[in-house]
Amino acid sequence: MSHAPGSTAQLSPAAARAQFRAGLRRPTSGISPGFAQVNLLALPRELAFDMLLFAQRNPKSCPVLGVFEPGEFHDAGAASPLLAQGDLRTDIPAYRVYRDGELIAEPDDARQHWREDLVAFLIGCSFTFEAPLLEAGIPIAHIEQGVNVPMYKTALRCAPAGELSGPLVVSMRPLPADLIADAVRITSRYPGVHGAPVHIGSPADLGIADLGAPDFGDPVQIPAGWTPVFWACGVTPQAAVMESRPELAISHAPGHMLITDLPNTALQVP
Repeated sequence: MSHAPGSTAQLSPAAARAQFRAGLRRPTSGISPGFAQVNLLALPRELAFDMLLFAQRNPKSCPVLGVFEPGEFHDAGAASPLLAQGDLRTDIPAYRVYRDGELIAEPDDARQHWREDLVAFLIGCSFTFEAPLLEAGIPIAHIEQGVNVPMYKTALRCAPAGELSGPLVVSMRPLPADLIADAVRITSRYPGVHGAPVHIGSPADLGIADLGAPDFGDPVQIPAGWTPVFWACGVTPQAAVMESRPELAISHAPGHMLITDLPNTALQVP
């Protein structure tokens, strides 16, 4: 799946969401740099505590940036709004709808599936720290190649919570060896969007058999001499949904994030 880089890159978050609301469907990496992107997972209210506990026990893969009241789908305008004048049901370029753990639809508008008892969780996304990586001269292969970031289920298990359990999912960005230390330093300053990598080097150590066959997203070409670097990924809760099989769950489609009004700088630690 390719997309034209640059055509939407400099949009404000509100303008980008308006394009998605109007039907634009594409991965969001590189769009509205400087603003946080987040994963969405909406679950029935009776599973909300399990999800909070799952996130608390697995903070690397599930850094929670916001939780909405049951049935709520927009930000009423708090002091630091994640979603000013936005709508969780329409402002993501592509959604996934799961019933009993099975993917039943990938709409670009989730309103027909939304319920009053759904509690929406916004979870940090590593697309957020790609802007500071690029500013530091660190190449992002999937942006350069015009594809979605590759994501993989690993053999590592998350700490279970209540009815939720599943594997750790990681995103992969290959890097030249001499830039890896800089990438670790930069991303470690963004713990709210997964922080530093969880693994560098051999994919087999994570139980990944073939980098050319990601579980989500698209494969990337790895230039000769570059090393695969893996970050915890906010698709981890979707893997838990597929394994734990709740009666209903609504999420973003992997790589198709919600672009928020929260500046990256609000998530940066010294």
